Amino acid sequence: MPLESGGSNHASFLDQPNDHGVALKLATWNVNSLKVRLPHVLSWLSTSQCDVLCLQELKLEQAAFPQAEIEAAGYRAAWFGQKTYNGVAILTRLPLEPRDVVCGIPDYPDVQSRVIAATVGDMRVICAYFVNGESVESDKYQYKLAWLAGLHRYIERELQLHDGRVVLLGDFNIAPADLDVYDPAAWQDKVLCSKPERDAFDQLIALGLTDGFRHCHPDTVAYSWWDYRAAMFRRNLGLRIDHILYGHGLRALDAAIDTEPRRWERPSDHAPVWLTLDDQP
Repeated sequence: MPLESGGSNHASFLDQPNDHGVALKLATWNVNSLKVRLPHVLSWLSTSQCDVLCLQELKLEQAAFPQAEIEAAGYRAAWFGQKTYNGVAILTRLPLEPRDVVCGIPDYPDVQSRVIAATVGDMRVICAYFVNGESVESDKYQYKLAWLAGLHRYIERELQLHDGRVVLLGDFNIAPADLDVYDPAAWQDKVLCSKPERDAFDQLIALGLTDGFRHCHPDTVAYSWWDYRAAMFRRNLGLRIDHILYGHGLRALDAAIDTEPRRWERPSDHAPVWLTLDDQP
């Protein structure tokens, strides 16, 4: 079966129908090196009852993806690797299979492996590792804004194509509101919290997407990322930059940020974020 791709690499996947139930638990986790964090991922999968897990920052070239270990855990995977940097993957618990896989943002040339999409059941799942941007004065910030515009056009098309049955998961590298930042004054106009970035997030919402965690917990202060330095996790000085946005063809049942893996030895600086969805709006 041919593979569609918006980039130059290829994804590996199995394309078969599934007969899974209507309620699905989806999660996103920036693992900051799958080679280092594979035991964490396998341990979390064994206890989380997660149906779909989107990973970012694999930091693995395509051939180095641990397919055998993932399949031994009862999951199939589609992945879009890149040596040293970036890399994204969609893991699905059997009998689910990732189908119709597309790598990259179609019509947006990009040498970085940041986006992968697959159909899971009758839901379109898009896993994205958003550009960090480094600082608002840098060229990387301008790249981020251009990339966000390209993603916006892609998500708009996907929502139309799939009748709102779309889920966008990933490390957005955007804290959408002051509630999502431990010190809003210190982060004001800084990268991850700048107005153009927050506007881009709001523009995604305006397409007909809903922030799953914030829908379920409108006023809760919770973070998904903490800097490794200065005991930021122990002091709970973090940002909520990992998100799951879902389209109008779906309905959220529950959501949470699982901070336990952040306590493990040699953790990622991000925690898994999960959302349970019903396929009835």
